[in-house]
Amino acid sequence: MLVLLLALGLLGGCAMSPGGHIDEEKIGESLDQRVDLEPITPQLVAAMSPQQEAAARGMPQQLSEELRDYQYRVGPGDVLSIIVYDHPELTIPAGAEREAEDTGNRVQPDGTMFYPYVGRLRVEGRTLEDVRRILTSRLSSVITDPQIEVNVAAYRSQKVYVTGAVETPGTLPITSEPMTILDAISQSGGATPEANWHGTTLVRDGQKHRISLYDLLRRGNQRDNRLLRDGDLLHVPTAENQNVVVLGQVNRPGAIPLGNERINLTDALARAGGVNESRAEPSGIFVVRGHAPESEKLATVYQLDISDATRLMLGTRFPLQAQDVVYVTSAPLARWNNVISLLLPSLTLPGDIGSSAGSL
Repeated sequence: MLVLLLALGLLGGCAMSPGGHIDEEKIGESLDQRVDLEPITPQLVAAMSPQQEAAARGMPQQLSEELRDYQYRVGPGDVLSIIVYDHPELTIPAGAEREAEDTGNRVQPDGTMFYPYVGRLRVEGRTLEDVRRILTSRLSSVITDPQIEVNVAAYRSQKVYVTGAVETPGTLPITSEPMTILDAISQSGGATPEANWHGTTLVRDGQKHRISLYDLLRRGNQRDNRLLRDGDLLHVPTAENQNVVVLGQVNRPGAIPLGNERINLTDALARAGGVNESRAEPSGIFVVRGHAPESEKLATVYQLDISDATRLMLGTRFPLQAQDVVYVTSAPLARWNNVISLLLPSLTLPGDIGSSAGSL
């Protein structure tokens, strides 16, 4: 009977030992302060739904302005092709067996370039139009009305890095044509089937920015599209950790792989074989969503009450995220039956077994 009383005490949420009871309260207070509990209500799912999705699909004004005003700026390592019309002695032609990048004017590590009749000229950080204008001004002292064209024969000073689950990871040169995230993914052959479209990161100046390729490629939402700069690193991870775990009183508990698609709470319960109606607590369906390590809160726990089956419709509008844990608790009677089934073998004495057998 003592074991049974202890079990009843545990089911009631308290321990018989005063010392143990105090420790549990401290632990409970600590978790209460670090875990947020939110019921899944119509207001909550409405707030989680995409707001004005159609309006958000257009190109942001800032990106549009950056693309419109973009100009390439020369850097060390670039090779410039300079043509002075009607003066072939100042223009080194690229022969049939020689490329323009081999015969052009290379920008030195100190950012300067040598040109006849001009001498050493600092071109680092200047646009091609700036270089053309300076050369025109300097050559005017030896040539009447010089007509000059300046182009880049080889882009070698600036690059971005694309790594991870793309067809051809590596470096991409920044050129006179502006390059956005979509451009970089396209030039790298596109994302592989194993790519995680939701967890792409852009590392710029030591800061990580999360990018949703799913929104960019599947929904056409350019909110996360950005103009890339020298030194940017774009990483596309794999989707191997993209899953949701369903535990507790469901018929088939386990992990549900997500891939690049997202499912809702009702979908997850259905894929787990549904709720065990004879053992589950209708008000005890929880979604545990962890926070970032630097957050003061450990997690947010969302609670769905399906005492009224129509509330399952709320679950269809509650999107799950990778690494979410869905837990369905047991009903009080089911917990009582579990305890009894564990206690009965220990409460049955050998003599009782014999007498029972004899009575049979």
